[in-house]
Amino acid sequence: MPDSYDGPFSLLRMFWGNLASRPLRCALSILAIAIQVVLILMIVGLTSGVVAEWGKRVEGVGADLLVQPPNSSIFFAFSSAVMAESLGDRIAKLPDVDESAPTIILSDPKSMIVVYGIDYKRFNALSQGFIFRAGRPFQAPDEALADDIIAQTRHIKVGDTVTLINHSFIISGIVAHGKGARFFIPLKTGQDIIGAENHISMVFVRSKGDTEAARAEILQLDPQNRIRSMSEYVSLMNSSNLPELKPFIKTMVGLGIVISFLVVLMNMHTMILERTREIGILKALGFSRLDIVKMLLGETAFLTIAGSFLGIGITFLTEAILKQTNPGLSILLTPGWVFGSIGLALIGAALGATIPALRASSVDPVEALAYE
Repeated sequence: MPDSYDGPFSLLRMFWGNLASRPLRCALSILAIAIQVVLILMIVGLTSGVVAEWGKRVEGVGADLLVQPPNSSIFFAFSSAVMAESLGDRIAKLPDVDESAPTIILSDPKSMIVVYGIDYKRFNALSQGFIFRAGRPFQAPDEALADDIIAQTRHIKVGDTVTLINHSFIISGIVAHGKGARFFIPLKTGQDIIGAENHISMVFVRSKGDTEAARAEILQLDPQNRIRSMSEYVSLMNSSNLPELKPFIKTMVGLGIVISFLVVLMNMHTMILERTREIGILKALGFSRLDIVKMLLGETAFLTIAGSFLGIGITFLTEAILKQTNPGLSILLTPGWVFGSIGLALIGAALGATIPALRASSVDPVEALAYE
């Protein structure tokens, strides 16, 4: 073996030299991988954040049990008002039930914001009650409450008129967020809007302490209804537990891997064409096929890790900007997905780099030295 080859140190010098001699190509590769990481983290973060935040808001209502019609969705926006309002009164009279609050769920077609139609006194009694930032409870059919998040986002003040479900409401009060919906209107008004007189979408129930006893008593009233405890509901509000979201998340992750694979594949293919003569010289100096593969994969790993950290930084910066511009938007970036995005980027890059690296390692030194 020639004296000019000194093992790992030569590989390291070649590695840094190749990166330094092609800064634009390296920068573009890093940027492309960063875009893949941002894509994965933002898609997963948004879906997980919205679902988790919705679960926390429902939990903040103060109920122990949720009573819904058969086959109802855990997403209240898709709930229909098919339950008799009188069921809430019947539930309230059960021995192990402390309070029940019949509620009608409406979804604004323009903004897709969920609106609760409530009996203010009964809904307020489920927990410590609404905390008012400004104003008072609604007293008229055309009055509504808004939580402080939506009020900040839309710059709503007490006395302003807002349009919800194609109807105008005067904001009578601004309340602290965390009670399920962003807007609250009188129960009767909600029923009139959708033509569901004396019907509701669900009943929030607070037990006297024995949740399972209260559930059993409610089931005896109507065994067809779906009854979930709040702990069950909150555990369901996780993107990994929702079959509707799993295909979407898998598709986005797969798309990210494909982006990484294609970018690295094109980058490595072009690089090997540019460096055919150089690779021939390395092999003539005593570099083995494994040395060539390690050098090329090492470059790829460095670019991928650099791109991953850049992508993570961009993601957290974007999250901070979105929280300032849209306080109602929830993004959940867990350590598992942050490290997972790096792993997925490395997988895509490794797949894209392996074939060109193996092809480069098999170059014949004599043909490579004659390559122009």
